[in-house]
Amino acid sequence: MSDLNLVNKEGQAVPDVTFPLREGDQWVKKSTGDLFSGKTVIVFSLPGAFTPTCSSTHLPRYNELASVFKAQGIDDIICMSVNDTFVMNAWAADQEAQNVTLIADGNGDFTAGMGMLVDKSDLGFGKRSWRYSMLVKDGIVEKMFIEPDVPGDPFEVSDADTMLAYVAPDAKAQEPVSILTKPGCPYCAKAKALLTEKGFDYEEIVMGKDATFASLKAISGRETVPQVFIGGKHIGGSDDLENYFA
Repeated sequence: MSDLNLVNKEGQAVPDVTFPLREGDQWVKKSTGDLFSGKTVIVFSLPGAFTPTCSSTHLPRYNELASVFKAQGIDDIICMSVNDTFVMNAWAADQEAQNVTLIADGNGDFTAGMGMLVDKSDLGFGKRSWRYSMLVKDGIVEKMFIEPDVPGDPFEVSDADTMLAYVAPDAKAQEPVSILTKPGCPYCAKAKALLTEKGFDYEEIVMGKDATFASLKAISGRETVPQVFIGGKHIGGSDDLENYFA
């Protein structure tokens, strides 16, 4: 165990902080009142944008489950990190995290107020956030999931699935869906429309942009698009998808 003094703030108000943020080519200011007042919000905080666990798992899974959380009355999902706003904006664009609001706590004021500001100078990071998540209702912290005080960067309880199990124990998360497409393909458009009609969120992998046709054949064993995968299972093309839902 280290000498971290991580504080559980359940039952308390979130810190009163104003964030200077960059939106497009303009500076704007958003307060915690703007983010939390009259809303039910999930916050998850992490050590840094572009870091491995944050990019591969933490942020993508919250983004993936956003529609499930919304169905349970969650108004917004906020990703908080002690990074500057330009870094957070670049990370948002890189991750295509359209379902999550990324907030740069550049000075660490919010994180310090939450009792989660820790020294990561050994990594050259300076002061950063400990990894945690919380459910906030009208500015009051209802529940916090704080990663254990062990060496390294533990990622055991602040994940999206743990939060979903708390918010809605009986809710079932959608299996991950990926569809390989190419621009101008009418069968791809048909398959995407069918997935949307059935309420499925999906990751679109565009041939020539995100992958090569050699990858298409290697992954699916086929040379045509679309190719749909649901829960790791290869469904096939547009007609195969129709049969799957039938």
